[in-house]
Amino acid sequence: MGREKVLITVKTYPTLSRKHGELVCTAGVREDGSWVRLYPIPFRLLDYKDRYQKFDWIETRLVRNTKDPRPETFHLADTADIQQVGRMENRGNCAARPPKCGDDAGSSWL
Repeated sequence: MGREKVLITVKTYPTLSRKHGELVCTAGVREDGSWVRLYPIPFRLLDYKDRYQKFDWIETRLVRNTKDPRPETFHLADTADIQQVGRMENRGNCAARPPKCGDDAGSSWL
C-alpha cells in the first residue's frame, strides 16, 4: 500500500500491553473522509520528530491489521516513517476541516 495522508483526531491515553509495552490507539480521517484506526502505536518509543499531536496531518504507509476484525483498523508499516505534513488549527477554522467525515464509521465504532 502507498503512503496515505491522515488527519489525527483522537489519541488515547497510553496503556500497558504485555506483548508490546506501552501503546496508544490513534484515530483519524483520510483525505477522502474515511475513518482510520491506528493500533498499536508505541508512541513514547517514536523519535521525537515522529510524535504527532491531535489535528496534525501525517503521511505514512499503513498496513491492514488482520488481527482486528474492524475494517478501519491499520498499523504503521514502519514507525520511523511518519511525516508531519501540516496542521489543522481547531479554533475558528471550519474551512480547513475535511468536507465530510465518511458514513463508513458505522457499527464497528459503537
